[in-house]
Amino acid sequence: MLFRERRRKKLAGRSFPDEWLAILEKNVPLYVRLPESDRQELRRHLLVFLAEKRFEGCGGLEITDEIRVTIAAHACLLLLHRKTDYYPGLKSILVYPDAFVVPDVRHLVGDTVLETDDVRLGESWHHGSVVLSWNDVRRGATDIEDGQNVTLHEFAHQLDSSHGRGDSTPVLRDEATFDAWARALGRDYDGFRRAVQSRRPEVLDEYGATDPAEFFAVATESFFETPNELQRVYPRLYEELKKFYQQDPASPERA
Repeated sequence: MLFRERRRKKLAGRSFPDEWLAILEKNVPLYVRLPESDRQELRRHLLVFLAEKRFEGCGGLEITDEIRVTIAAHACLLLLHRKTDYYPGLKSILVYPDAFVVPDVRHLVGDTVLETDDVRLGESWHHGSVVLSWNDVRRGATDIEDGQNVTLHEFAHQLDSSHGRGDSTPVLRDEATFDAWARALGRDYDGFRRAVQSRRPEVLDEYGATDPAEFFAVATESFFETPNELQRVYPRLYEELKKFYQQDPASPERA
């Protein structure tokens, strides 16, 4: 552990390549909105993350620095101001050029089996990998006011399951904050599901009604991309996310 910490400190102290900085400024508007101290911290995290995680192109996609830096920046945005082990269960990021197809097998009544193809923009495995569609990564990164960002979504799942819990109860600092999060998630999740069922307009993507884990990931997207709307509609949830991420995207300095 001491060797790893020394190695990471050395990595974080390296000079940040000008080419990578240009990619951040072009592809990651959320980075541009950060105060300078947070930008510096994010760049240090990037140097460590990119040295430790493996990127693999799928479906004929060739991995470039643009792909690596753009995805890593969003992953590291979730780590600002927090003690981190850089997604310890994550070894590789698999990137397809576009949405990808995953076989889905469902067992119905009796011996009936339904086999279908499920088209996905991203996927997070509890151990090993995050899978992303590069076209959708770019689309989500460019439009920071639609509340949808597949990279933030999948890396929120990685945080959620980083200690093997996988039940949308992120590892908080103590029992009191854990209980507060559980109350906020439960109440607001129930209210959100009722809103979706009633077809009422929502600040969150309706996919979040699937289960609590998806609600956490969808809320994370909104927290960073449409923080003012989330704070207005779900003030309790916003406060708990602010404590968890130790950031306040709705503050004037992030406007």
